[in-house]
Amino acid sequence: MARKEDGLTSPTTQSTADEKEVLTPNNDAMNATGTGWRKLSEGDERRGAASGEEMQIELNETVATTRDTAKKADAGSGGASVSAAEMVEYKVYRRRWFGLVQLTLLNVIVSWDWLTFSPVASHAARYFSTDENTINWLSTAFLFAFTAITPLVIYVLHLGPKPSIVTSATLILVGNWIRYAGCRSGEKGLFGVVMFGQILTGLAQPFVLAAPTRYSDLWFTNRGRVAATALTSLANPFGAALGQLIIPFWVEGPGDVSRMVLYVSVISTVCALPAFFIPARPPTPVAPSSQTPKLSLISSAKFLLRQTEFYLLFVPFAIYVGLFNSISSLLNQVLLPHGYNDEEAGVAGALLIVVGLVASAITSPLIDKYKSYLLAIRFAVPIVGLCYLVFIWMPGTRDSGGVAGPYVVMAAMGAASFSLVPVVVEFLVELTHPISPEVTSTLAWSGGQVLGGIFIVVSGALKGEGGKMERALVFHAVLALVAVPLPLCLGCFGRGEKLVLRRVRSDEVEGRRGAEA
Repeated sequence: MARKEDGLTSPTTQSTADEKEVLTPNNDAMNATGTGWRKLSEGDERRGAASGEEMQIELNETVATTRDTAKKADAGSGGASVSAAEMVEYKVYRRRWFGLVQLTLLNVIVSWDWLTFSPVASHAARYFSTDENTINWLSTAFLFAFTAITPLVIYVLHLGPKPSIVTSATLILVGNWIRYAGCRSGEKGLFGVVMFGQILTGLAQPFVLAAPTRYSDLWFTNRGRVAATALTSLANPFGAALGQLIIPFWVEGPGDVSRMVLYVSVISTVCALPAFFIPARPPTPVAPSSQTPKLSLISSAKFLLRQTEFYLLFVPFAIYVGLFNSISSLLNQVLLPHGYNDEEAGVAGALLIVVGLVASAITSPLIDKYKSYLLAIRFAVPIVGLCYLVFIWMPGTRDSGGVAGPYVVMAAMGAASFSLVPVVVEFLVELTHPISPEVTSTLAWSGGQVLGGIFIVVSGALKGEGGKMERALVFHAVLALVAVPLPLCLGCFGRGEKLVLRRVRSDEVEGRRGAEA
């Protein structure tokens, strides 16, 4: 069957409309695990199937019903038609890049909105006639808003990525201009109105931060999902880097705060408006796993409660995301008491993120190719913990080493942390398939946001004399080191069969069936 899309024709059952990428079946029955590719024996296949038996009960019933319906339709047509599964044509479409770019832009700007005031906390505090701890609550409230709306985010993403993206764009538009109105009201602004606008932008964040796995599952094959998830997920901290780097140059004193908020609002508007015009879904499935019936939300929750591997990934991911949120929000307050200025602190924050983005851009395609999720996690996690430990002493090296100490540690921390982000969120999807991707993604990010808010509050309370934050850095390091052993236990204690990449395997199985048909 040939089908024409985007001006191209795909004459085979499993091919792409653009790249002509063929989902070739593997006659050797390869199985993807977290440690890479290996051949499956029949015993391995039986163990892998048994490990997912409980989770597959509801899925099997759904698939069985679908197949029975297809068979009845075939019988009614006198055998003239083929089954529904055999008629499906798998393609990827050029238009997926429009949605991917838009999702990336929204993640950039919503993170910039988060750190609008943190890089110039002292100037913002004087402008609003308050103190820096109160300004910190703009960042903290933004993070807590994520958790408050998590159940709605999961529901909306269950409907598809476009409703979630449009919701986020709307909240970004409204929240930014309310913040600007609050800044322009009176001589010193209305802090309460600014806080309300900040909370609205905080409510916008989960709708796009949790969307990458859902979007890549719908629009990309398993050969490009990690890279697509990396691009859109890591755009979020890239927005934070832009905020930390650019905002200090816009604000030289308290009087510049309202003008800076205007600039951010205009940029946010430009980035948000195209969201209303992205395509909702591809005309045909891009891969077998993208059309696999997903478990209901209730069944998903029951399965995750009993899934040890989920917690071994979820807990450290939430801790490290929370620590990143905390250190990003407080970096100026960590460095300024030691003689650094706003610009130098901004460069440190930018290094944390930009080096991380470069590292992720290098590692993500390799992980996409070799599926070495577990190896990447075991390599990066200890480095992250070590960086938080070493950073305790870095702010105090200003007199002897200048800016080199904080810059080097921030760069190493960013490289290790950012390489982990797409690996963990995609690994969670693989291990829990056919749970819908937005469930694990939203829960993981929500945990990180709420912990980030808590860590900011606790760190503010740990300030010492002269506003120095050594005790807060010790607090960060202890948490980072405590989280290290958890992901290192994946696959240990006889649980190696739990690390089967179920979504990759689903694509391979359906590919073999299509070839045999």
